[in-house]
Amino acid sequence: MKNTSIKLFEEKQVRSVWNEDEEKWYFSVVDVLQILTESVDIASYWRKLKQRLKTEGNETVTNLHGLKMLAADGKMRITDVADTEQLFRLIQSVPSPKAEPFKLWIAKVARERIDEIEDPEIGIDRLMETYLKKGYSKEWINQRLKSIEVRKELTDEWDNRGVKKGQEYAILTDEITKAWSGLSVKEYKKHKDLKKENLRDNMSNLELVLNMLAEATTTEISKEKKPKTFTENKIIAKQGGTIAGNTRKEIEEKTGKKVVTPLSAGKLLAEKNKKLKSK
Repeated sequence: MKNTSIKLFEEKQVRSVWNEDEEKWYFSVVDVLQILTESVDIASYWRKLKQRLKTEGNETVTNLHGLKMLAADGKMRITDVADTEQLFRLIQSVPSPKAEPFKLWIAKVARERIDEIEDPEIGIDRLMETYLKKGYSKEWINQRLKSIEVRKELTDEWDNRGVKKGQEYAILTDEITKAWSGLSVKEYKKHKDLKKENLRDNMSNLELVLNMLAEATTTEISKEKKPKTFTENKIIAKQGGTIAGNTRKEIEEKTGKKVVTPLSAGKLLAEKNKKLKSK
């Protein structure tokens, strides 16, 4: 556990901790409940709510765990914490007017997700709109959407070869990333000072192109060689990444500049705007 911080919630404090291994934020449950309920005795309120939820068979409460956090008296004390998903589930159980905006937002997100499952084009349109609002260029957005298509083709191929979603996907992705960029996914995100943010959303055009080349090449090699074991898939992932890695090295040799930039999306956009203003 690292990077303890204080999150502001309507100008009130919520203690939080970033878990680097899990890439998750954990939030103090009592801090959030205090803001939503304004209870005089928040510890008692949480005990009663927890007991009620357990009686109802709520698994979220059962799966919560405690972490040491700085208390009001200046000492480190164990307090119940929740990740983002668990926190939203708890908020749904809080009978408070202040919780209503969160409940409405959760319902809206759920409806949008169902709409996207029924009509994937809605999801693509929403994604494009989100990127535009964040200030990305249309050229970058087109590259990003293409990268999603390339990634889907790769994961479909992995499914066909019996690769399991989750950890095995992550291991193969790591192999590809290391082979083309010289960094593991975790190292890459650290290089860009990212936490929960999506790595691809923080890549430059050139980084995206090389990542696509690595994944598309891995897909094509896999289709030809038809690997039967996870070890064989791992070898192919490294081969696909290495081809893109060789291209990266050639580009760096010709330009004299590193392709893998430490800049995140915000810094990349700021740098681009600065260049445009100076012209």
